[in-house]
Amino acid sequence: MAASPSSSPYPWRFHRVGGLDQVMLDRAEDLRNLERLDQKLWVALSCPVKGLEIDAATLALLDADKDGRVRAPEVIAAIKFTDARLKDLGDVVAGKETLPLSDIREDTPEGKALAAAARQILAAAGKDGASEITLDDVADLSHVFEKTLFNGDGVVVPNSAPEGATRQVIVDAMACAGEVTDRSGQPGIDRARLDAFHAGLGEFDAWWKAGRGKDIQVLGDATPAAADALRAVRAKVDDYFTRVGLAAIDDRMPPLLARPEVEIAAMAGKDLSPTSAEVSSLPFARIAAGRPLPLSEGVNPAWAGAAAALQRDAVTPLLGAGRNSLTAAEWESLKASLAPYEKWLAERKGGAVEKLGAPRVAEILAGTGKADVEALIVRDEAGKPEADEVFEVVRMVRYRRDLFRLLRNFVNFADFYDPRRPAVFQAGSLFIDGRACHLCIRVDDPATHAVVAVPSRMFIAYCECRRPGGETMKIAACVTQGDSDFLSVGRNAIFYDRKGRDWDATVTKIVENPISLRQAFWSPYKRAIRALSEQAAKFAAAKDKEAETRLVQTAEKTTGAAMAGKQVKPEPVDVGKMVGIVAALGVGVGAVGTIFGAAVSGFVGLQPWWAKLLALGGMVLVISGPAVLIAWLKLRQRTLGPVLDGNGWAVNGRVVVNMPLGTVLTDRAVLPVGSSRSLQDPYADAAARRRRILAWVVFVLVVVALAVAKYEHLIPRPYIKK
Repeated sequence: MAASPSSSPYPWRFHRVGGLDQVMLDRAEDLRNLERLDQKLWVALSCPVKGLEIDAATLALLDADKDGRVRAPEVIAAIKFTDARLKDLGDVVAGKETLPLSDIREDTPEGKALAAAARQILAAAGKDGASEITLDDVADLSHVFEKTLFNGDGVVVPNSAPEGATRQVIVDAMACAGEVTDRSGQPGIDRARLDAFHAGLGEFDAWWKAGRGKDIQVLGDATPAAADALRAVRAKVDDYFTRVGLAAIDDRMPPLLARPEVEIAAMAGKDLSPTSAEVSSLPFARIAAGRPLPLSEGVNPAWAGAAAALQRDAVTPLLGAGRNSLTAAEWESLKASLAPYEKWLAERKGGAVEKLGAPRVAEILAGTGKADVEALIVRDEAGKPEADEVFEVVRMVRYRRDLFRLLRNFVNFADFYDPRRPAVFQAGSLFIDGRACHLCIRVDDPATHAVVAVPSRMFIAYCECRRPGGETMKIAACVTQGDSDFLSVGRNAIFYDRKGRDWDATVTKIVENPISLRQAFWSPYKRAIRALSEQAAKFAAAKDKEAETRLVQTAEKTTGAAMAGKQVKPEPVDVGKMVGIVAALGVGVGAVGTIFGAAVSGFVGLQPWWAKLLALGGMVLVISGPAVLIAWLKLRQRTLGPVLDGNGWAVNGRVVVNMPLGTVLTDRAVLPVGSSRSLQDPYADAAARRRRILAWVVFVLVVVALAVAKYEHLIPRPYIKK
């Protein structure tokens, strides 16, 4: 566990960025004492190894337990590893691609081993005498062990042993138990495969010896041939004697047990051969009650060869020569004689080594091959510490380049709050609706992520990104400036990743939250205009439908009357109804005018002059105030933590995204400095502009007229002498 602040004498330095106190890490002593910093002061305590803009190979090295996450103890272990091998731990702050050999410690065993391994790598690459090792030098280490027979991986290759019995045992073991690739790139065998090989040898040898008795090998070395001959015809001969037995029950059975005449006729029209399926499927011989099985004459041509082999290899040795047929009893006797052998075969063990043959198996077991190969494996494993140090060079080169960058996005979020350096979790920029959103994070499951990200109070647009060739990616883009009027599901955009590649992006899901105070201020008016527009559209649609219905009814009535030869009388005009409508409209317009006039008159009557300003401000406050207040409260609560938590992070601090930071994370479209702009739009709607100007002029004249009427008695008049 991390030490508490009270028990740590180290003078930590903190600075406040974005409302968050973050520890400063820019000196070797800061890194060396990091394990003593209370982990409650770390901004994050774990992060995923995928989806970050940092070398995945480095993250895999940091992930010691291979659980797919880098945790605080693993970060501390990486710092200790680096400190034990570098003269100056502060070198990782620079994040350089190369590791000078002069920077490796010579006063620690770890440093000495690392330096020796680095020189070994350079020598294998033909760079003897080089003063530094680069990431390219350690990208492929197979050449380092190309000429080494004992390289610490516990795998021995045939060339590890001198020519002779031991080498042949390695070759046989590879052929039977499988091979594994040695660090040198050659195929070999390890301890597990050697043990499996010798276990198979023992099982096979025991099984083989158990089958040497006369009760099993009834014909000696000729037993396998007899068993094979019997096995080849067993099912067909059993079928024959079953049919013969059925034929003895009823004289009508033999024709029924043969092929139907239709099939026989169909076969007659074909070119048949002994190997054809039709011939092979016929009975072994003609079916008749009590008829023995013929072995030479009268046998189905497809089975003639098998019958001859049965007679030669099984019947003659076991039942005697001169037999050209078998009774059912003799057939059962033949099967019983070979049953022990068949049972022994079914219990076969050590099948993987059977290809070597029983003599070779016995030879290996009698020799010292297993012990000799085990000795070679022990010798190889003895060099493991030195050989493994070669791979620690890879770790050291990567840590020197990437470790400090991870710290700036783990212990603190210095990169996130630095506009010059995007954080490792920022995947790129989404260009949409005249703005660029730079806070874009890779996600695997937008639906699950959206549930976790709700408390962030961020406006999040989830996008499906695609590139030619089928490559896809999902992102969560946080919009922190502008408004959401034209942000909707289905909207297309362009996403640029950190490598500068462009992706086609489509918005698939949105988490709604306030984006800016400007949006909140105008939202009531926009909603009112939208509501009026919707009501006007509904009213117009209703009237249009009513007129269409009336027109259809009139047309139907006129057509019907014309077809009947009658004169169509126009409907009488309901004068009373029209007068009522006009009166209602007049009352409505009058009421609106009265309300408007009273409001304007009251506003003009306010004294002193600043009361008018207060009234305007109050009106705006009543309309926009609640929306702005709610938006302001939510914007103050915006935090990055839930957005990262939904992607596998364990964010420990409250990473606030306040309004000034929001203007940095999302750029709005502005004209470049020094640009010029012409306001002469050839497609401008001049008529609409004139109507707007006229409306404002009428509004101003009405206000002035009401003001004059209100204060007419205060206007001085010239004296007229009567």
